[in-house]
Amino acid sequence: MSLDIHALREETPGVRERTHLNNAGAGLMPDPVIRAIRDHLDLEARVGGYEAADIRREAIQGVYRDVADLLSAEPHQIAVVEHATAAFVAALSAVPFRPGDVLLTTRHDYVSNQIQYLSLADRMGVEVVRAPDGPAGGVDASAMCDLIHRRRPRLVAMTHVPTNSGLVQDVVTVGKECRESGTLFLVDACQSVGQMPVDPVALGADFLSATARKFLRGPRGAGFLWVSDHVLDRGLEPLFPDLRGADWIDADLRQPAPDATRFETWEFSYGLVLGLGVAARYALGLGLEVVRDRAFRLAGRLRTGLDQIPGVRVLDWGSELCAIVTAEVEGWTGPRLVRSLREEGINTSSLGREAAVLDFEDKGVTSALRLSPHYYNTEDEIEKVVDAVRRRTGRSR
Repeated sequence: MSLDIHALREETPGVRERTHLNNAGAGLMPDPVIRAIRDHLDLEARVGGYEAADIRREAIQGVYRDVADLLSAEPHQIAVVEHATAAFVAALSAVPFRPGDVLLTTRHDYVSNQIQYLSLADRMGVEVVRAPDGPAGGVDASAMCDLIHRRRPRLVAMTHVPTNSGLVQDVVTVGKECRESGTLFLVDACQSVGQMPVDPVALGADFLSATARKFLRGPRGAGFLWVSDHVLDRGLEPLFPDLRGADWIDADLRQPAPDATRFETWEFSYGLVLGLGVAARYALGLGLEVVRDRAFRLAGRLRTGLDQIPGVRVLDWGSELCAIVTAEVEGWTGPRLVRSLREEGINTSSLGREAAVLDFEDKGVTSALRLSPHYYNTEDEIEKVVDAVRRRTGRSR
């Protein structure tokens, strides 16, 4: 398969106004996703919110199939939630931690996840253990597997692609060890879904959380959680289910939903849910391998261009790098550089030390520019951004 970049850009309104290299923040939605959201909001305005959901019930149920197909999964394994953090927290809360339990993770897990682990340590006496990095960058998968064997963690939690670099961590090796040892494995795929094929079974996951708004090019305010049949069969459920996720049977009796909807809550923006479904179908229609190859290739070209600029240090390292590029630019803080580039219609984002305390301390940086191209970007846009950064390295603050 090959991509018709011109046609893809024709149905992406945002590219007419911006050079958008912030897909790790929020990708530009294509026309079919935008129409799905707008059409449902128009329907709600005409007939009412509950009534619109009833009218579109079949299409809403189809979203579970769309997301499942994206992951080579089954609809009963999908929970639709507001965002990736909601999905991750719901999964984390389902793990029956006890004081003294070990939670094994990496030095590169997402900042919100790290904060949640520390909260578990404070409130429940859980010991947070971070596996060391390997020489090539990212977690040392062999060392992590050894820790699974020696420390017998209650949960292994791992971010597939960190928010602060182009690193792709070796989830498969860790997942295989978790599967063989019977250890619960929670994968944060927020930055990987949509830019590469993601199969939670192949990864060895028990839970996998993701969002619509990033490389999947869906709307903000929608995400999902994949839950394995093993977890469902064990009866694990979130700490605080509501009437969507469980039935109140008797005064002192409740019954969880039989499928992954036990991890959902009642209230949805169904326009965003429908947009999520369309985004999943859109990505599948293009072919995720083709999407990955082009996005990775554009990111590699961007790294090469930036690396040739005096005063710019590319910060990505690892045996596999994806479509996230981070760099330190001499004389510029990340936020200031983002604002300056935005004046030329170039969308990027920045990261401060608080987003990646351990990684940034290792690299000796306090802030960085993050650029995240996607398949609909062009080679000319990559050169435009490299040139814009080059011009700024010679500009006095």
